Amino acid sequence: MNRISDFQLTELLMKMYDNSAEAIFFFDSSGKVISMNSAARLILDAEVLNRMTAGDTKAICLSCKGYTNEQELRTCTSCYMQNPQDDLSSFQVYLETKGKGVIPYTASYQTIDVEKGIRVFMLRDLTKQYKTQESLNQKTMMKNVIKAQEDERKRISRELHDGVAQEMLSALVDLRVLKYMSIDGDVLKKVQQTEGSLMRLLDDIRHLSVELRPATLDDLGLEAAFRTHFKWIEKNYGLIVHFTAELQAKRYRGEVETVVYRICQEAVFNALKYACTDDITVRLFEEDGSLKLHVIDDGEGFEMNTTNPKGTGLGFYGMKERAELVEGKLSVLSELEKGTVVFLEIPLEKEGEPDENHNRR
Repeated sequence: MNRISDFQLTELLMKMYDNSAEAIFFFDSSGKVISMNSAARLILDAEVLNRMTAGDTKAICLSCKGYTNEQELRTCTSCYMQNPQDDLSSFQVYLETKGKGVIPYTASYQTIDVEKGIRVFMLRDLTKQYKTQESLNQKTMMKNVIKAQEDERKRISRELHDGVAQEMLSALVDLRVLKYMSIDGDVLKKVQQTEGSLMRLLDDIRHLSVELRPATLDDLGLEAAFRTHFKWIEKNYGLIVHFTAELQAKRYRGEVETVVYRICQEAVFNALKYACTDDITVRLFEEDGSLKLHVIDDGEGFEMNTTNPKGTGLGFYGMKERAELVEGKLSVLSELEKGTVVFLEIPLEKEGEPDENHNRR
């Protein structure tokens, strides 16, 4: 390491002092401000600055809204400014700033010249870090909520399939036995009607179980889950889904597969409800290190900037929220009489191997 002269070091320190984004105040032994950098002058009102330079040791109280100690988030007890014998290397303080309201800062208040009693007070704005942390917390909370929803869907789906559906099958078997017993025509007719009702109800329960959480998604992955879902769509609604998958049966993290499945499911149902079309195209593939999904219809389309869209508009909002949870990007293009295209792209650089749930299968 090349050593520098004292002059060069002093010059560098002065440049740091003048150009630092941190607010820096120097106090003498009496608590009077003897110097402050430009960043410090920008955050406090002129009255506060004037009183600080005049030696008013309580001038900072005009801006300070408390600091964080072990007992309270904001307190003025044992004020950091009123205890010059203590060196506080790192603590959090809230200041009323000029034009920006109350801002959280990480602060230090330390003695740098014991003989002359000179202390330095340094402040670093934490607003950006707070916003980043808040965004991260919101995303984490949303992930946990969606995971909890999917886990509950899976539990209810299994209970419907393994419990209710099995009990109904047993009841159907009993009814079918009755048909071969010696009973009059009216009773037989009623048994047959009841059998038909139970069969329809059983189909509804099976469908509800799949809609809540398709077992094929967990067991076999996206391609198999989509093919099963689209067959059901075609059978029940007559909508033909032209599906192509270029994944070679590859598996992804559970949350990625869930996000892709739910977004595609929502996009297909939107087309079914609003596009007035007989067929749509769904393509699922990897390209340029990303997993991509395209859902295309040539239906009625809609105006992208309309203030009165069909439906609630919550579908697209939920789709975007889900995409963001896995660092994905969702975009929708639509034009009247020319159809709608939904694009989903999820980066796979951080994917690595499938999660442990897939490895156990």
